Amino acid sequence: QVQLVESGGGLVQAGGSLRLSCAASGSAFRGFVMGWFRQAPGKEREFVAYISYTGATDYADSMKGRFTISRDNAKNLVYLQMNSLKPEDTAVYYCAVGYSQSTRANGYRYWGQGTQVTVPS
Repeated sequence: QVQLVESGGGLVQAGGSLRLSCAASGSAFRGFVMGWFRQAPGKEREFVAYISYTGATDYADSMKGRFTISRDNAKNLVYLQMNSLKPEDTAVYYCAVGYSQSTRANGYRYWGQGTQVTVPS
């Protein structure tokens, strides 16, 4: 069993930055892919980024150059640094653990409860 707890969300003005953190407990962090997804009101959950255990990454096109995913395997932590935030980035951001490098939500087995990010227009 894996438990994931996100933190770091909040309200930030357009153009600002936030760093989200996800703490993983349990035995499954090692070797697994960590992903970030987001879901805005009335919209489907969408892929943001993933990072493999060895550091391979991928990003959704709209996040490339603005968001950076990283992980600290010794501390079972994964981060999402978000810069140049836009109102359209407003969403609940979820951390997830999966078995493969997937951009699809159904490729991830364990999910956190989410953290709200709000960028007023």
